[in-house]
Amino acid sequence: MRAIEEIVPERADTPTLQVERVRRDFPILQRPMNGRPLVYLDSAASAQKPQAVLDEMTRFMREDYANIHRGVYALSQRATALYDAAREKVARFIHAADAREIVFVRNATEGINLVASSYGRHFLEEGDEVLLTQMEHHANIVPWQLLRQDKGISLRVAPITDEGELDMEAFERMLTDRVKLVSVVHVSNSLGTVNPVKQIVSLAHGRGIPVLIDGSQAVQHMPVDVRDLDADFYVFTGHKVYGPTGIGVVFAKLRHLEAMPPYQGGGLMILSVTFERTELAPPPQKFEAGTPNIVGAVGLGAAIDYVSSLGLADIHAHESALLAYGTELLREIPGLRLIGTAREKSSILAFVMDGMSPQAIGAALGRSGVAVRVGHHCTQPLMDRLGIPGTTRASIGLYNTREDIEALAISLRRL
Repeated sequence: MRAIEEIVPERADTPTLQVERVRRDFPILQRPMNGRPLVYLDSAASAQKPQAVLDEMTRFMREDYANIHRGVYALSQRATALYDAAREKVARFIHAADAREIVFVRNATEGINLVASSYGRHFLEEGDEVLLTQMEHHANIVPWQLLRQDKGISLRVAPITDEGELDMEAFERMLTDRVKLVSVVHVSNSLGTVNPVKQIVSLAHGRGIPVLIDGSQAVQHMPVDVRDLDADFYVFTGHKVYGPTGIGVVFAKLRHLEAMPPYQGGGLMILSVTFERTELAPPPQKFEAGTPNIVGAVGLGAAIDYVSSLGLADIHAHESALLAYGTELLREIPGLRLIGTAREKSSILAFVMDGMSPQAIGAALGRSGVAVRVGHHCTQPLMDRLGIPGTTRASIGLYNTREDIEALAISLRRL
């Protein structure tokens, strides 16, 4: 078996992303795991948080915390301004035309549920079809199944190839007059496949079909422009983009938000209430009932500031180089088979090994200080399509290095 240095020529990390300086921004990366340096390769599940995010959330709770909207005292007005500023930051981050197109939710899962429960229940009828793909996360399957039970819609599923690419010819054939919504992942959390979402939107819009894109594995890895994509809906979650848990985003074109009924009812989403009737607030407040995750929104804004300061193009180049390096190293390991070999990929190294379950592999790697994810990754229909129960998944973040990838490969060789 060749040594690691013989497989891929030595080259430095992407010069434009100073990864060693970046790593110092993440306190948790300085602590050991099982007596070894922590190699964190589970960012697709949840990314670690930079000090800037931790500091801003703590500072806000210490200095500026109050409930937002309608408070006439200075502290409430300051908190409201910071919450609204976070919405503006999200809008700029994904190039939305208007901050009113940004709705804060708990996570991408709630975002898809919002669209299914509000847009789906209002605009879809019995016999209408929602078109998904075989690589969808459960969060982009179950809400539509619930809508099927409630409204009698049908679900269609576009196939993928053995390499993990969407079969675009089959997808286009499935865009019939009965399809009233397409809902598709931007980047597969299990395969790393980058779907051609701009082409998907164009094909769907050519038939008058709106499109929802699940961007949970995309916005932290590459620039996203929802106007260029022409997406009707785009959702992502804060904790995967180096922000806190409990905060997520729904982008929706303003005309959709104005036409959709509210997802939940309560305070803050109203203009006036009597026992006879309620006058709803305009979007986005119409979809943000109750006291929101104010601290989470501020933390998400700080995370977006941090990622933007590094530059998404540089992050993408750095992670792509690591992905290529890791692909070459893992291909050299006897008995290991990579799962997901699409031509357009991002951040994911998923694999199976002869004679070992993903759980056994993950436990062994953990003892070596290498943190990975194992199982079906909330994509059981995809695993059924591939004929496997699950994989071991190493996922790359902006703070990972060539040494992290080598530690993974060395530990796997020992197995």
